[in-house]
Amino acid sequence: MNPTVPTHDLPRLVFGVIAILLLLTASFWILSPFLLPLVWATMIAVATWPMLLGAEKHLRHSRTLAVLVMTAALLMVLIVPLVLAVVTILQNIDAMKGWIGQLVAEGLPPLPAWVGSLPLVGEKAAAMWAEAAAGGPAGLSAKVAPYVNKILAWFVHNAGGVGLIIVQLLLTLILTAILYAQGETAALGIRQFFHRLGGERGEAAVILAGKAIRAVAMGIVVTALIQSLLGGIGLWVTGVPGAALLTAIMFLLAIAQIGVVPVLALAVGWLFWKKFTMWAIALLVWTVIVGSLDNVIRPILIRKGADLPLLLILAGVIGGLVAFGIIGLFVGPVVLAVSYTLIKQWVTNPMLTESASAD
Repeated sequence: MNPTVPTHDLPRLVFGVIAILLLLTASFWILSPFLLPLVWATMIAVATWPMLLGAEKHLRHSRTLAVLVMTAALLMVLIVPLVLAVVTILQNIDAMKGWIGQLVAEGLPPLPAWVGSLPLVGEKAAAMWAEAAAGGPAGLSAKVAPYVNKILAWFVHNAGGVGLIIVQLLLTLILTAILYAQGETAALGIRQFFHRLGGERGEAAVILAGKAIRAVAMGIVVTALIQSLLGGIGLWVTGVPGAALLTAIMFLLAIAQIGVVPVLALAVGWLFWKKFTMWAIALLVWTVIVGSLDNVIRPILIRKGADLPLLLILAGVIGGLVAFGIIGLFVGPVVLAVSYTLIKQWVTNPMLTESASAD
């Protein structure tokens, strides 16, 4: 007779867990160079999946042609503008230093009288402007130069690896094309995994995550693109120099949830400084219009993508950006949306409460 095998073999359990952890660690280590592009590719594929299905329908239900069209569209609409934005800013670092140096050398001009009459901020802004102008070019240089040098040095340090950025973006594009081609298989595997973990609620959480990603992509990225393009048109029409560079900066600031108003406001100030009063007033009105668009467009697009509280999505966007960087724009809302929905179901579902009481 065979010896009885103990039901609970603790050493075997411990070594089994250690082996699984080692395998997971090794897999993560091997795939670490691809993780960030894979996350970006997943976000893009989920956000644009309805467009892929529409393209497939209009291309005689050919998935291959649809993938080619969508990949080319992403290359022209997403990858190329981002690369051009980074390259344009890097190429104009010296020009930006020159503009700031010219401003410092000439000193600040008198502030228009109407600025001081603005409600809430006018008096304080006029006092700060007068204090900065009173020191002359030397005083202005002492105050401005350290901050400008730090900002430019930070950007060069963090965005200087243009080649690495381009490689990462191209890898993201390739992985997105693969996900387009095998999207149903990947989605089925993820849904089955979370169904195994949490049953129907686990699978519903995956679907909700996809909706949150699509909502953020529509609300944040599309709004940023519209605002930066309209702001760039205003700069070009009013004759502000470096309109392409400033448009690229506005796009990055809008993605980062800072907005396009700071750049447009500086352009308005420059026009007043150069005595182009009519153009300055026109750009000021245009700044108010463009700066207000996100309050109209973004809520509509976000609510269209996911039936979630707007405050929850915006908190996830800002908090995710602070915690994880640019990728946090998508990760933050997904985490908050899934957590909010699961907690809401747990609180409002009487079956869960009764089961917990019975246990």
